[in-house]
Amino acid sequence: MNEFINTQKVGNQNINGETTWKSPSNIALVKYWGKYGRQMPANASVSFTLENAFSKTTLKYKNGTGKVVLFFEGEKNEAFGAKIEKFMQSVEDINPFYQELDFEISSTNSFPHSAGIASSASAMSALCMGLCEIENKLFANLSDKDFFLKKASYLSRLASGSASRSVYPKLGQWGEHPEIEGSSNLYAIDVHESVDPIFHTFKNSILIASSAVKEVSSTLGHKMMNENPYADVRFKQANENLAKLMTAMKNGDLDTFMQIVELEALTLHALMMTSNPSFILLQPSTIVMIDSIRKFRKKTRLPVCFTLDAGPNIHLLYPENIATEVQKFIQDELLELCENGVIIEDQVGNGSVKC
Repeated sequence: MNEFINTQKVGNQNINGETTWKSPSNIALVKYWGKYGRQMPANASVSFTLENAFSKTTLKYKNGTGKVVLFFEGEKNEAFGAKIEKFMQSVEDINPFYQELDFEISSTNSFPHSAGIASSASAMSALCMGLCEIENKLFANLSDKDFFLKKASYLSRLASGSASRSVYPKLGQWGEHPEIEGSSNLYAIDVHESVDPIFHTFKNSILIASSAVKEVSSTLGHKMMNENPYADVRFKQANENLAKLMTAMKNGDLDTFMQIVELEALTLHALMMTSNPSFILLQPSTIVMIDSIRKFRKKTRLPVCFTLDAGPNIHLLYPENIATEVQKFIQDELLELCENGVIIEDQVGNGSVKC
């Protein structure tokens, strides 16, 4: 039996409440790209939870019939609202009481929509943290903190796969893996205590190569993996890379960490290039920045590396203890390559919090 199913009804309770949660985006180190069934990952993944890039979401709820009205950045957004309403209808088998309430949802992001930051991860995890709080208020069934987070991650996964990792601090891992105890395809787990504390200090300077809307959505990209000729090899590679990466992070092995993280980023984009139809999201400035980063690392021997999500913008990763040197490098060599000189500074953060 699914431990997350709650068939209880609101019944005659007079409901009228409000809750607000803040939840961050995340940047994957080993990438999730490809899924099956009911939002199940084709391979396991792990990500840094961010701190400054977050969504803040307020849910007002009362007795009703499952109607959702959504405001984004203060403006009514019918398309986003319809998406949320569809999601809540899709999990009616898990939490049927959603259809006994009406919701007014107000959401804002701390980062611009065009920044290449995973807004679905932050928005959906913030929403699901709020939904779990409402559930616990009504039925007192999520009073155990670990189970609360597990269910929030489970629901977040159904809304947006990568959102499952955002509920946890510092380092979230999602997807069943034989070498990671407690790992599951159904929800993410907190793995930050299993790694060297150096990784808790990591900075993430996001270098904006382009703010243009992506020509291919991540949803379509995942779907195209079903026909990608390299899919099976990729899924095997990802799981092998995850095992190597977690060992490296446990041992504080920065060289292996950097090697795997950069390989994962470039593999993700190679998969896009070999899909049918193929697509290229990298910009010329992205390539120039990658070359500059590698030359800087070779010259200085400082542990700085890059990753990318499904877009052209560089996520520059480095421990806090070399921030002065890296920031000078950014100003001297990378700033001029960024669109309109835009850089967003972030760091490893503490997961979802109630406001």
